[in-house]
Amino acid sequence: MPEGDTVFHTAVVLATALSGKTLTRCDIRVPRYAGVDLTGQRVDEVVSRGKHLFIRVGPASIHSHLKMDGSWRVGRRSIDHRTRIILEAESVRAVGIDLGTLEILDRRREDQAVAHLGPDLLGEDWDPATAAANLIAEPQRPLASALLDQTVLAGIGNVYCNELCFVTGRLPTTPVGELADPGRLVSRAREMLWANRLRWARCTTGDTRPGRQLWVYGRAGLPCRRCGTGLESDRAGERIRFWCSSCQR
Repeated sequence: MPEGDTVFHTAVVLATALSGKTLTRCDIRVPRYAGVDLTGQRVDEVVSRGKHLFIRVGPASIHSHLKMDGSWRVGRRSIDHRTRIILEAESVRAVGIDLGTLEILDRRREDQAVAHLGPDLLGEDWDPATAAANLIAEPQRPLASALLDQTVLAGIGNVYCNELCFVTGRLPTTPVGELADPGRLVSRAREMLWANRLRWARCTTGDTRPGRQLWVYGRAGLPCRRCGTGLESDRAGERIRFWCSSCQR
């Protein structure tokens, strides 16, 4: 599932392509909104909130969530059965594909769609104190579960969850009440996402060479980059956890 940095970057790409332009085509392929046509309306801005994306067009807000397989693509690409929406302005075409959520909202009330979210790691209103308090609100809750909960803080997916557990030196199953400095953890989360917000090839190690970008995610059985111990993994529901049994306690 795309994480907060990917959605932020997607919003930047869409904003660069569409902002300030008037729509010449609006084709929504979701039955509930098939009759909505925003052609002739001006695209004012595109913003992200956690893993949610809003394209503000005239009085409306096009709200989407990529979920597992969704994406927005800009360019004169072919359109197929996965297409959920087509927006064109001048020579630009933006296509929403396999979007997990797509709805047209009254722009004045778009905040209701994300009112449940915790502090946005990439938002202008990022609040580390609130995020840290949310993180430890249930002391016995496993760290991985709390990090993935978008009502705690918005933007972390499974990649960052595993990477943050590693750099913190804690197992994904560690009760959050055992964290010595939750404020430092949420600040590190912010730093990770911020560093990656404008690039597609995510990196948490500081080494952007292919195959060197991540500490533990997707590396089960390979040696830990710090101590050389073979990395372990298991599955918790739909999520896969990765860790180093030597570096994480």
